[in-house]
Formats: sequence, structure tokens, C-alpha cells
Amino acid sequence: VHLVESGGGLVQAGGSVRLSCAASGFSFDDYSIGWFRQAPGKEREFVASVNWSFGYTYSDSVKGRFTISRDNAKSTVYLQMSNLKSEDSAVYYCASKRSNGLGPTGYEFWGQGTQVTVSS
Repeated sequence: VHLVESGGGLVQAGGSVRLSCAASGFSFDDYSIGWFRQAPGKEREFVASVNWSFGYTYSDSVKGRFTISRDNAKSTVYLQMSNLKSEDSAVYYCASKRSNGLGPTGYEFWGQGTQVTVSS
């Protein structure tokens, strides 16, 4: 199982960025994928998830600003992040679980993360 995040970088407050999570080594269509983030000195927090039936959920802190989507043909999940704030700065990780659940628990495999820094 291999998950690779990409698309992070430096972005100005109010700007947008799209993260990608490319998956391989497992039956992508049968897995839910979640995005998490961890800022320095803080615990990792759930951001959003999409299940294999294309249901989704978001944390309250990003609802209305972030959009999660999946492309099963490309085995990739995207996180479109808009109206970014300085508090969105963190390392963003994607993770997978063989469950149709949308909750923040039960993830088995994790990527290495991609840094997003929002400058104010």
C-alpha cells in the first residue's frame, strides 16, 4: 500500500491550493480516504474524508472552504483548499481504510505528508 501526497507549498492567505493523494498497491475503489493535518506543537486533526460511495464529510474548521473529491480511474483523491487562513498551515496527510465509514478513526495506511504554509 502506497499513498503519496503532493501539491503543498507556500500560499498567501485567501488563496487556494489543491492537494493530491495518489494511491497504489490496493483496490482503491474499496477504500475510504481521509485527509488529516498536523501543525507544529499540535495534535493531528481530521480534515475531510470521502468513502467508496462518494459520500464525504468535513471538519467544522474547513467546511465551506475545502472540497474533497476522488477519481477512481486515477486512484487519486484531491483536497481543494480555498480561502486559506494562517491556521491552515500544517503538514497534510492522506490515509486509507477498508471501510465505508466517514469518521476520523480506523485508518490503516498513511502517506508521508505534504507541507502547506499560508502566509498572512
